[in-house]
Amino acid sequence: MNFSLTSKAIETTKADCLVIGVPEKGKWADSATAVDAALGGLVKRLQGAGDITGKLASTGVFPLQDAPWARLLVVGTGKDAERTPAAFRKLVTAALATLKDGPSKSALLALADTPVSAADDLGSEPALLQVTGRLLEEQFYTFTDFKSDKPDARKLTKVAVACGDAGKASKAAFQLGLATGQGMNYARDLGNTPPNVCNPVWLAHQAERMAKDYDCIKTDVIDEKQMAKLGMNTILAVGKGSTEPPRLIVMEYRGGKAKDKPYVLVGKGITFDTGGISLKPGEAMDEMKYDMGGSASVFGTMKVLAETRPAINVVAVVAAAENMPDGGAARPGDIVTTLSGMTVEILNTDAEGRLVLCDALTYVKQFDPAAVVDMATLTGACIIALGHHASGLLSNNDELANELLAAGERTGDRAWRLPLWDDYQSQLDSNFADMANIGGRPAGTITAACFLSRFAKDYRWAHLDIAGTAWVSGKAKGATGRPVPLLVDYLMSHVRK
Repeated sequence: MNFSLTSKAIETTKADCLVIGVPEKGKWADSATAVDAALGGLVKRLQGAGDITGKLASTGVFPLQDAPWARLLVVGTGKDAERTPAAFRKLVTAALATLKDGPSKSALLALADTPVSAADDLGSEPALLQVTGRLLEEQFYTFTDFKSDKPDARKLTKVAVACGDAGKASKAAFQLGLATGQGMNYARDLGNTPPNVCNPVWLAHQAERMAKDYDCIKTDVIDEKQMAKLGMNTILAVGKGSTEPPRLIVMEYRGGKAKDKPYVLVGKGITFDTGGISLKPGEAMDEMKYDMGGSASVFGTMKVLAETRPAINVVAVVAAAENMPDGGAARPGDIVTTLSGMTVEILNTDAEGRLVLCDALTYVKQFDPAAVVDMATLTGACIIALGHHASGLLSNNDELANELLAAGERTGDRAWRLPLWDDYQSQLDSNFADMANIGGRPAGTITAACFLSRFAKDYRWAHLDIAGTAWVSGKAKGATGRPVPLLVDYLMSHVRK
């Protein structure tokens, strides 16, 4: 698919399909007004006749004659009062859903001048171009690698996005949007790959390939023998029950100055989670291939950095293992010594994500990080608490937490902060070790983060529980690519000017 930006006059730009936005009530975009004039008032006549309602995200397709376009796709932009950045994302998504499987070979998308009410320039044309670029990549995503009968290729191969000014700011915003969408899609590819292919060693190979593809990425892979020498016993404990050995994957992007402290991303990479000896129910266990959603988002974010080359230093660490229940697997009641030297009593082998993450969080101290953000499909309790709309956020630093929350709001990849009070720490008490790996049913998301917080005391740290946001179930089952948009926005806000 070819996506491009154009500042040519819409009225004279040819395409099989032109996409414009029309409000239910309120101000028309300049592009829609110009198209209506070029068509002799056709758009307003259609609205007057009720063929176009203008209701938010409603769509209608109308054939044209004697015009630069064979058909016109009109998407409703709603009322002025409801035209927020979220509404803009909704209407663009609706337009693309109608367009992508239609008969057009080329399209001209004229929506970036839609009047949007927002603070912090989120309603500006560059901001809307960035959103559009991301949604183009996101909405045209397919995953057919393992289908023998490939679906027919879409007729649509070219989409031009109209803008008033194709200057440096607009181009940069559009390209960042496209790159973010590509990063999301890469994360989705990794998440959707079946677990008999996507195992820890395979993930490590993807990181090594990224280093070959991009000269700005350096990759180092720590195998199980090196882990044992270092004392990463909790990662090793999780991987003991599998024939697939664990890996700690380190990717470095150095786009800033040498003295700049790096921002560190840590991803949970459980490529398949049976629960181990604490075996999960069989229903929907196939979805446990998505338990590496945290690592997938790390890979996706690094791809965005490699494509856009911002002036920032970022280190990505993925703790990858497969949690299986063979005769060598860790047992409930086992006590292991972490890389930090603290001991953990494993009361439930299905609480394995925090075990691989705790060694990774200790390992990253050597980078003297500006901040550390880990992301993991960590607890089912987070889905009970927040559903599938928001990721859970817990942090030992208010400034960092607020920056991540703001990034989520700007991108629509939202998070919600939960408390990390000392009151919860006692739920992790163990009679036999420094701590237990679970704290019981109450506040499961919080106690999981409390566990991780014990290994992140030496730096600013935040934890994103993406159990409810990394994938969707049902008919549309698949990885979502979240929280790549949040992470990219957060990192870009710290790029050296």
